[in-house]
Amino acid sequence: KKKKTTQPSKRRSVMRIIGSSTHFLTQKKWHYNKISSPLLIASSLLFHQLDCVVSSFPFASHHITRPLFVRGGGDNPNDSTLKMSNQEEEFPQGLNGMDLVKDGWFHERGELWKGQAMSLEVKNILAHYRSDYQDILVFESTNHGNVLVLDGVIQVTERDEFSYQEMIAHIPLYAHPNPKKVLVIGGGDGGVLREIAKHESVEEIVICEIDKGVIDVSKKYLPTLAKGYDDPRVTVHVMDGAKFMEENQDSFDVIITDSSDPIGPASVLFETPFYNAMHASLREGGIVCTQGECLWLHVDIIRPLVNSISTKYTQVEYAYTTIPTYPSGQIGFIVASKGEREAGCKVPVRKPSKELQKTMKYYSTELHAAAFVLPAFAKRAIFGDDV
Repeated sequence: KKKKTTQPSKRRSVMRIIGSSTHFLTQKKWHYNKISSPLLIASSLLFHQLDCVVSSFPFASHHITRPLFVRGGGDNPNDSTLKMSNQEEEFPQGLNGMDLVKDGWFHERGELWKGQAMSLEVKNILAHYRSDYQDILVFESTNHGNVLVLDGVIQVTERDEFSYQEMIAHIPLYAHPNPKKVLVIGGGDGGVLREIAKHESVEEIVICEIDKGVIDVSKKYLPTLAKGYDDPRVTVHVMDGAKFMEENQDSFDVIITDSSDPIGPASVLFETPFYNAMHASLREGGIVCTQGECLWLHVDIIRPLVNSISTKYTQVEYAYTTIPTYPSGQIGFIVASKGEREAGCKVPVRKPSKELQKTMKYYSTELHAAAFVLPAFAKRAIFGDDV
């Protein structure tokens, strides 16, 4: 919900860290006695005020290079010290999750869904810090369980996460006759791993997540998702997914990219070269399934991508799922295959046993096929008027 240089975890924009100084001064969880100089406090407030003023001008640049204040060692959510980072911000200005918490509610606002917002009532802030790549916020909500937010964008809520995790995993896996080796790009919360592990035919599950901070907070605060890491078939690589694929050609039966939105560094995940890299890393007959944005908001992103990769992949299809806490309550999947498939990926070639189906809250064989049936406006917008 993207950022990490080539794979973020789900939907994310890029963050603004200076605003965290306000949170630092107002929240009791910060250790004030660890700040050695009052000058640091004053300067952080000054930078925050200047940032608010500058960003309000219509000509203000969204690409700002400036020093960053980071909490602790970057990847350690338990280190609450505040220090100046040697790193400079090189990505577009994004959001600090705590800036979106007002009067006990979290309000998600983003560049890709202007004019609308998703609000959740906050019961308790569980974690807030900056990793080496992004602002990470976890809070307990009143009605949706624990919520993971990256750079101000909701990635996961415990109440509805299953609809996304089950569909992005089981659509490609049940469309493949015998998947044995599966690669996950992003997906640091572990939910996709949990679903892949339900397939007995899979012998090896590899995940490339560039931000270890996402893995750590998910294991602590989202155990029902992070249980996916407990499967002995899982191998974790904290690294750039594109580099990993370059080193592993013709290796995987299924590749699942659980990415965030095409803002900043994550934009490369929605471009043809990244899909070419996945194609090269697939075995013949393999399938890729990637986060494909929202039918109601992003057909201008979806259609050019579908058109461009259709020259490389044998078949390119689009499916979707419903999920209340994602923008407009819906998110799609681009499903593409390497090699001929008589019915594409729309019809599952395997199905879960009765016992396994009882463990699933959303996916079913019937819903698999139905997910590819698009509203008329979306079908025309993505595949053209002649389809």
